[in-house]
This record gives sequence, structure tokens and C-alpha cells, in this order.
Amino acid sequence: MRTFIAVELPEKIKKEIEQLQAPLKKTDTHVSWVKPKNIHVTLKFLGEVPEEKIDEVFSATQKAVEGARKFTMSLKGTGAFPNPRRPRVIWIGAGSGQEELSLLTAGIEQEMEKIGFPKEKRKYSAHFTVGRVKSPKNIEKLMELVSSSDFQTEDIQVNEVVVMKSQLDPGGAIYTPLKKIPLVG
Repeated sequence: MRTFIAVELPEKIKKEIEQLQAPLKKTDTHVSWVKPKNIHVTLKFLGEVPEEKIDEVFSATQKAVEGARKFTMSLKGTGAFPNPRRPRVIWIGAGSGQEELSLLTAGIEQEMEKIGFPKEKRKYSAHFTVGRVKSPKNIEKLMELVSSSDFQTEDIQVNEVVVMKSQLDPGGAIYTPLKKIPLVG
């Protein structure tokens, strides 16, 4: 099963993201917009995991976050990967909490490598994907809105990490939590 490890967002923040997306969707660009209910910050994408290995993933995730404390984070700013001139992904950045997210990711990377998942080669950049660009049509107008956005949320409490199953569906990905692992404190 397609699997990843993430931090989910509260409903209130998802509604704020929906409000951010609304004017972006009106730019007549060819973007696949992520449904707000699916927006999260990925700590580690594992890809296809055999069902018989999923308990090992749970244990490794548990070990990776052992001792990690609850923390607050916020979302701040918008941008595009790889860059605003040739965007492929539209994202919201992490404001506060970036260091804690990076530490969680480093621990998860280390434990997942021990059970056979390759370490990510790119430097970790905490972000929340809100859209995937499908063609450059009208992209300038979209990027003007993205670069001028002053999107920011209040602090939110991060209490857990989630091992998530992802099913690809014509109507968009369906995410199902497989295991929620609480942080301490």
C-alpha cells in the first residue's frame, strides 16, 4: 500500500487554506488543486509498502519520535517549487515549528533507512502542497497572486505524527490514517 508519514492540520486551518485557494482557482490555470481535507506536511514518503511490513513501519516511526515533545507550528507564506518562473508545485510554507519538523523528519529518515527505505537525498523543506501545475497556461497571473499573498495562520498544536495510507482515485487521493503516534508532553 502507498504510505507516508505526516503531520495533519486542524479543520480551522484547512478552511483558511480553502479561502486562500479560492482566488487562485479563478486564474484559469491548469492546476490540480489539493483538496483542503488532504493538506498535510509530509515527514517521509515511503511509497509502496507490503502489508506484511506495515507493523515494522509503525514500530520504526514510534522509535523515531520517542522522546519528541508536542510543539506549536504555524503556516506562513506561499511559493512554488522549483521556482516561481517554472512552477510545478504551489505550496504554503511553515512559519514557526520548522526546526521541530526537521528534527522529526531526521529521526524518521534514520529509522526508516534501518528497515530498508532509502534516505531522501534532497534537504528537507517543510511545506504544505496546495496545487500541482499541469501546464504553463496563464501561469504569470497565478504566480502574481501566489507571490503577493501574505498568508499566515495562528499557532497550532502538534500532538502526533500519522502513518497514512494513500489510495489514488480519479476524484483525487484518499488518505486514511493507519496509526497515530502521540508526541510526549
